[in-house]
Amino acid sequence: MNYRPYLLLAELTHSCPLHCPYCSNPVEYPDGRELSTTEWRRVFEEASQLGVLHVGFSGGEPLRRADLAALVAAANAAGLYTNLITSAVGLQRPRAAQLREAGLDSIQISFQSDLETVADQIAGTSAHALKLQAARAVRELGFPLTVNVVLHRGNIDRLEQIISLAGSLEAERLELANAQYYGWAFRNRAALLPTRSQIARATEVVAARKKQLLGQMDILFVTPDYYSERPKPCMNGWATRFLTVNPVGDVLPCPTASAIKGLRFDNVRAHPLAWIWSQSDSFNRFRGTEWMPAPCCQCPWREIDFGGCRCQAALITGDASATDPACALSPHRQMLASFVESVQKDSAAIPSFVADPGRFSFRQNPK
Repeated sequence: MNYRPYLLLAELTHSCPLHCPYCSNPVEYPDGRELSTTEWRRVFEEASQLGVLHVGFSGGEPLRRADLAALVAAANAAGLYTNLITSAVGLQRPRAAQLREAGLDSIQISFQSDLETVADQIAGTSAHALKLQAARAVRELGFPLTVNVVLHRGNIDRLEQIISLAGSLEAERLELANAQYYGWAFRNRAALLPTRSQIARATEVVAARKKQLLGQMDILFVTPDYYSERPKPCMNGWATRFLTVNPVGDVLPCPTASAIKGLRFDNVRAHPLAWIWSQSDSFNRFRGTEWMPAPCCQCPWREIDFGGCRCQAALITGDASATDPACALSPHRQMLASFVESVQKDSAAIPSFVADPGRFSFRQNPK
């Protein structure tokens, strides 16, 4: 089958002013120097030739790159739709106007909560007020605005207020995605995973507010894989539609693929992007269905959910080729089920987050 990528995630840097305990940045950062402006320009040109339509500027915090406007202009010149995925720390109005002039198409700002004390506690620094200022400047400059809030045990009970905050900021889209348990989030998952009752309440709140805000703001709500009977079709299949280039130029089939020990990623400094996409071992390792073990290889869902998430399988079972334990048919399902049952308790009793990068102790949310 001839696979074509549509989206490039450009991780410009792993540096970030926040210390969120659900951060999916790698726990062990790759060695090497960050790609230069010239190298990123070549990446964008090669991505466009490969068929990519959309580039997301991410990190870490992409605003920490002094050449961000030049990178936006380069992607724009390559014919790519450009989206900035940011904490908004450092996005003062003049910087936002500069990015607008460079051709930036849209902006996504992450919030940790609606309440400043809670948000700053989760972020590990005072950032909420800066985010509000940046969001207002973004809308004044005419950018389409997406608000993203990673949901977890510490903020999911404030969902009504979070949705109201996004509405007050005139966001066109609100992404409410429960934490994905990779990187630092995997280390902190016992403190982050909401209880079943929290998820049930959140589902009701979102359903009601979606109906109320129909035509005003799109709301996307993603529940945790850990409560699923069926795995989500991670990335719509391994290396079929998306690719990630990390700060040092390694090309990954998904942003968290570095969680798979022993998988080697080729670098844009050594190979053209098209070669990596079509020929590299890492992109072909789990592409299609030939690699699948039982029960996936006989499952009628194998070309729908693709066996689930390879990174999640690797982190929970130690084997990236195993059926994702989020699937009820997985022989490793009990490993996940036992963990889920172990955290069905009062959030006040949940242990502290790992000190790095969070550097703070979790306390129960104020209401």
